[in-house]
Amino acid sequence: MSIIEPSIDGLLEKTDGDRFLLCSLSSKRAKDINDMMRAQRDRARARSCGKEVAESFDKKSMSIAFEEIADGEVSFDPQSIDVKQH
Repeated sequence: MSIIEPSIDGLLEKTDGDRFLLCSLSSKRAKDINDMMRAQRDRARARSCGKEVAESFDKKSMSIAFEEIADGEVSFDPQSIDVKQH
């Protein structure tokens, strides 16, 4: 698997060139996205909305996290390394 868009160089610029920080930031955000998708899936099941379930899984959570980092929608606090969503 390779990352084409956003580019790895662009992502590293967002984390001051620290690949370990990029990994941590993206995995924390992907976990948040997975939790949100799970809740959406559970609501859709309760309402029997199969279409809503299918639409929520079009993209992988890590891809969404990388796109959010590249777009500046997710950043980090250098003091605590906590993920902040804008």
